[in-house]
Amino acid sequence: MHILGISCYYHDAAAAILRDGQLIAAAEEERFSRVKHDFGFPKHAIEFCLREAKIDAKDLDYVVFYERPFRKLDRLLISVLQTYPQSWKVFRESMIGWMLDKLWIASTLQSELGISRDRVLFSEHHLSHAASAFLCSPFEESAILTVDGVGEWLTAACGVGRGTQIQLTKQIEFPHSIGLLYSAFTAFLGFEVNEGEYKVMGMAPYGTPRYVDKVWKTVKQNDDGSFSLDMDYFCFHYATDRMYTPKLVELFGEPRPRETPFFTESTGFPKYFGKKPADYLAQCRVNEHYADIAASVQRVTEDLLVGMAKNLHKQTGLKKLCVAGGVGLNSVANGRMLRESGFDELFIQPAAGDSGGALGAALWAYHSVLGKPRSFRMEHAYWGQEYGASEIRSFLESENIPYHEAASTDELLDRTTDFLTGSKVVGWYQGRFEWGPRALGHRSILADPRGADMKDIVNSKIKFREPYRPFAPSVVAEAAPTYFELGDAVNQYPLRYMLYVTPVKPEHHATLPAITHVDGSARVQTVYREQSPLYYGLIERFGQATGVPVVLNTSFNLRGEPIVTTPANAYSTFSRSQMDCLVLGNFLIEKPS
Repeated sequence: MHILGISCYYHDAAAAILRDGQLIAAAEEERFSRVKHDFGFPKHAIEFCLREAKIDAKDLDYVVFYERPFRKLDRLLISVLQTYPQSWKVFRESMIGWMLDKLWIASTLQSELGISRDRVLFSEHHLSHAASAFLCSPFEESAILTVDGVGEWLTAACGVGRGTQIQLTKQIEFPHSIGLLYSAFTAFLGFEVNEGEYKVMGMAPYGTPRYVDKVWKTVKQNDDGSFSLDMDYFCFHYATDRMYTPKLVELFGEPRPRETPFFTESTGFPKYFGKKPADYLAQCRVNEHYADIAASVQRVTEDLLVGMAKNLHKQTGLKKLCVAGGVGLNSVANGRMLRESGFDELFIQPAAGDSGGALGAALWAYHSVLGKPRSFRMEHAYWGQEYGASEIRSFLESENIPYHEAASTDELLDRTTDFLTGSKVVGWYQGRFEWGPRALGHRSILADPRGADMKDIVNSKIKFREPYRPFAPSVVAEAAPTYFELGDAVNQYPLRYMLYVTPVKPEHHATLPAITHVDGSARVQTVYREQSPLYYGLIERFGQATGVPVVLNTSFNLRGEPIVTTPANAYSTFSRSQMDCLVLGNFLIEKPS
């Protein structure tokens, strides 16, 4: 039996396909379209899934959409009516999208895939999130928490999963939303909504949460873990071009201008920002104010999530927790939930945001609707397309690109280790690309984490991004407790997917300066030989050469672009940056010294 799950028309469109309950392939549309956060119909991702399953669309048993469009339209219309006339622009612009695409999803699926209407199913947004975590987790029973911006009506839900069934027993409805609260402050801090939230999380450690009391003026949490926003501070429910009202500006001062460089005395002023301004120290103080706001909203967000998780633990008495929704990508909050909520085990699958809804919709249909038993557990994130040696060689030769082909895995690992120990920045392109927003060793840029200047080198040569944003470490799983304060979290699944922030042990701050954030933390990826033998082998080989089995890992893309997909994408990124070396499968390319 083949079931295709689809998510689209909000952001991060994606497709995922199951065969007899086993995941065969999953990918975001952006990887193929090269449009970051592409929300359109995922035509290319669907075609990839069908190719990987070796079937035609007519062979699909069911196609499942991740939410209910008419229920979402119901929320939009009611919200517009409740806030009219301020909301007239929302109504006008929304109706264009709804009339063109969103209302006709069943017809679109029928026409694009050539299937009958009786094979099209619709899940619900937060049910898809819940299924995307619980039904591929290692747990037979667990509590479930889903938190995001908004689905149809819900912005958060909690409940229990048992066997193949999920029951969501408690929910929060729009406009009260932790995701939209965080997004409003993302906009206030000068970043793009649905794109810059991780920048706020990275900025927060450079500040002091001195404005926590002010943030709590905008949101209230109740004794049962539920919460509500004071909507006098926000206008995302009726405005198209802003998220917050003048009342928020009165509370926090003028918002940070968009696209202005962020730096403080602790970040320094990188060379790629240009000439240091004459009023450098004054600008540092202004930026420190915004960092304090970031630290404050991050702290309140963590407190809200910990409060919800604590109450869920109290209500269910269960020891295991599954988390999904875009807020589940807040890796700092994930660490606190595991440490403070009372749960012993935490599972988050790597595409926790809306793209993961495609997977959840398919799993929900197979297990909860059709009653099929569970047999799949997500042990890794490598569900995208692979480009083999013949495809890589064909590309290189067609473009007359000089290369060296390693004769063996040992030669490949030795040569790459030499690059890294020689302070070179390496594009590492192997196997199937990752599912979700994190690069986990198949489409990664790698460097030596031991050099204090390596963070700035990678930023200035490749990423051209803000100096406060941290780089992540990949570490062989057995060595993780040596360098990071993991405690009971050492075997937790979020660590595999770079979804958990933990302190670097103080004695290793000097060992790993390039991946140790300003607050002494790191967003760790633990790498297992069974799931990623080549990447594990590289880190192991690097450890044998240096005594430190850890590498700096960041996503293989330039700023504003999706992570690379094809060999051509990888070479283009390599060419347009100052990356030193490119490893495409067994093929090594070096730039002239």
